[in-house]
Amino acid sequence: MKIEEALTLNIKSWSPEDRPREKLLLKGTSSLSDAELIAILIGSGTANYSAVDVSKKIMQQVSHNLNDLAKLTVKDLTRIKGIGEVKAISIVAALELGRRRKEKDINEKPKINSSNDSFDQLKGDLMDLPHEEFWVLLLNRANRLIKKKRVSEGGVSGTVADPKIIYKMALEELACGIIIAHNHPSGNLTASQSDLLLTKKLKEAGKLLEIQLLDHIIVAGPKYLSFADEGLM
Repeated sequence: MKIEEALTLNIKSWSPEDRPREKLLLKGTSSLSDAELIAILIGSGTANYSAVDVSKKIMQQVSHNLNDLAKLTVKDLTRIKGIGEVKAISIVAALELGRRRKEKDINEKPKINSSNDSFDQLKGDLMDLPHEEFWVLLLNRANRLIKKKRVSEGGVSGTVADPKIIYKMALEELACGIIIAHNHPSGNLTASQSDLLLTKKLKEAGKLLEIQLLDHIIVAGPKYLSFADEGLM
């Protein structure tokens, strides 16, 4: 074996916690450097350089700026030693996915500033139903919608909403605030005593979990009632 080959570190010879793939599994994505993440994409290096070494050369070419890396074409990347067309395509495709995700995060996370905003998010799911359903809007700290979920469905006159299920959903999404909602197929916008009691119970539980209950919306056809607007919270 040549001296330089003996000195070259092959990724397979590294301890498991130092290999990019194993490191990701053991410690999570945030523990990896940009070069290590790229190394996972390209899979292998050259005879004399590991995948991480090649990835470091790529990052050096763009002054360690991922935005500049995203501007490189397949042809640009293949000029770097150790990067063929297949590896270059993998890098370009991964960065394009990141760009699209960023765009969708902006477009698909509306901010809930009012009860009308909540109603706009829920009316398509609730206004025309012949039976009752219970939904929850899960919000981040900036009151942007993380996700909306159906909690339960019932009959014409009612449905059961379990606070444990609602807050389990909120905790799984790391929500900082929630807005609950259900519909009245009868068209009656009056809050029942059970609606008021559930709201109170959820509000108290939210204080313990530091997840704020921001509103309770009753949807009745094209109209709605906001507990927050009506001072019923």
